[in-house]
Amino acid sequence: MIKESRKDRLFSGVITVILIILAVAAFIPLLSEISISFSSKAASDMNAVNLLPVEFTIDSCKYMLTKGGIWPSFFITLTSTLIGTVMALLITALMAYPLSKGKFKAGKFLMLFVVFTMIFKAPTVPYFLTLKGMGLYNSYWVLILPHILTAYNLIIMRTFFKQFPAEIEEAAMIDGCGHFRMLFRIVLPASKAVLATLGLFYAVTMWNQYQHPVMFIQDLNLYPLQLKIRQIIDGGGDFQAIAAVKHVNYTEATLSAAAVVFAIVPILIFYPWLQKYFAKGAMLGSVKG
Repeated sequence: MIKESRKDRLFSGVITVILIILAVAAFIPLLSEISISFSSKAASDMNAVNLLPVEFTIDSCKYMLTKGGIWPSFFITLTSTLIGTVMALLITALMAYPLSKGKFKAGKFLMLFVVFTMIFKAPTVPYFLTLKGMGLYNSYWVLILPHILTAYNLIIMRTFFKQFPAEIEEAAMIDGCGHFRMLFRIVLPASKAVLATLGLFYAVTMWNQYQHPVMFIQDLNLYPLQLKIRQIIDGGGDFQAIAAVKHVNYTEATLSAAAVVFAIVPILIFYPWLQKYFAKGAMLGSVKG
């Protein structure tokens, strides 16, 4: 076992303290929203809520889940995230696998286009007109199709595939295994780390997307969760009227906080299942060029 020097221990300690401070700073706004969502109407009106609920109540969450009209938007976001993540991983793998092979002569040429898209982004107006011309305006599929392939994720998966043992592939080829069978029967089952990592990247992007729905969706029936939350927070006239009723125990602020927490909780629940793959997959996909 290598003994750490004093400078190494000091460096590790400083980095640990910095990361703890950043983690606390990132967690405080979420904790504040959670506290507001579980606080009473009186506490919210007096701005008495800080980091802990005051006069604990679940009335805001109960109303949001039963009468807030948030479930249709939730299922639109949930289905688009699941379908989009599966499609994205499939298309990324199908493109990354041939690009990882030196025998694929067009690979270097195609990678130039991939890197080009990372450096130069399409202007907003031509981008909007292109997708609208493809029939994606006020379409459910605008939540999925523009996100099914990103250059960064493609490069990570390509680099990961380049590290796959060539001996295994050669042995499979001798046994009569074709390229598609090789990818789906041998390579992908052994690539759980990078699949989980990129799956999380794609899923978080699709779950939290806001710009695309704002640009392309005007139909209230197609509102994803993030637009629904914006509608609740910014245009909460209905919630103001509801919260003004004397016998209720919530306000517009507590209802808005409950909606925000509702949108965040699924990702917080899902993340720990993939955490063991996350760091490993990101590192494996970034060692070689």
